[in-house]
Amino acid sequence: MNKIVFVVPDMAGGGTEKVITLLANEYVNRGIEVGILTFAGNEYAYPLDERVEKYSAAMPSNGNPMVRMKRIAHMRHYFKKNRGCRIFSFSTIGTGFVVLATLFMGRDMLVAERTDPQTCDHKLYRNFFYGFAKKLVCQTADGVKCFPKNLQKKACVIGNPVSDGLAEVYTGTRKKEIVTVGRLHPVKNQRMLLEAFSIFEKQFKDYTLHFFGKGPLEGELKEHAGKLGIEGKVVFHGFSDRVDLDICKSSMFVLSSNYEGVSNSMVEALALGLPVIATDCPIGGCRMYIEPEVNGLLVPVGDTEALADAMCRLAGDQELAGRMSHNAAKVRTEYSIGKIADLMLEAAGGMEKI
Repeated sequence: MNKIVFVVPDMAGGGTEKVITLLANEYVNRGIEVGILTFAGNEYAYPLDERVEKYSAAMPSNGNPMVRMKRIAHMRHYFKKNRGCRIFSFSTIGTGFVVLATLFMGRDMLVAERTDPQTCDHKLYRNFFYGFAKKLVCQTADGVKCFPKNLQKKACVIGNPVSDGLAEVYTGTRKKEIVTVGRLHPVKNQRMLLEAFSIFEKQFKDYTLHFFGKGPLEGELKEHAGKLGIEGKVVFHGFSDRVDLDICKSSMFVLSSNYEGVSNSMVEALALGLPVIATDCPIGGCRMYIEPEVNGLLVPVGDTEALADAMCRLAGDQELAGRMSHNAAKVRTEYSIGKIADLMLEAAGGMEKI
């Protein structure tokens, strides 16, 4: 029976880490041996089954070549002990480390691209090392098209899974809260969300805006809320490992990102039955899950006025919000963890019989 080893920088919280946790827990429940190899930390933010092996090859290198050499040596030692394992690399730089660590050993590697490939700053590095993978998993069809032809030939599309442990879909009266979940980072463009909310709250004064997540922009975003005069209506909650319980009774979920692969937080919000508004990011991750007017609303990237209008529309039309809520929850079955786990095994090749 083959062992699956996930490779990722750290497990400190985020969409990629959430997907790995869901898949790892699913596979060990099926009797498949699973390891997670981290190479830039040893923190685990999400609840992981105790049967999943944890191996830390190194802490952050901060560019130090000696630390990186030791990291590769530690990774090589691990892979020697686990010859024949299936490697699932969920990291661009980590894929390079895997290739170097397994030189002359042979490898059976699947690479999962977790963001918009167009935004990669090291495309030559990425494309070279991805060439050693047997399969490339992208989140959308548009994402596949971003790669050169030799990689497109080995690519397939697999969406993000929905945990079967999410809170139940709430059917009661919703709180007048607008929520967003994600790193407080420029690519998420939460600054635009604050500006859209400042327009929205002039018409809907009893709503509050809630941020779940941590990141380098927290101070700047709080300051911007103050400049907009809405600091009393904006709450920063930090990271939550059960954010589904925190947001399930909210009125709407908003994703304001400039780009995404597929947003886990958006997918979970849909699965919870929240009315969702999302920016129509490049490579179509949001478009893959949202059918406009049916289970959510899409707005152009960077368009503050369009976002504010969509928020006002949802708050002012309870029939629309209710219909979208009902339809959104269908992603629970369409993208169940069981289905996505099966597709990953099939993509890896040969393990679908385990």
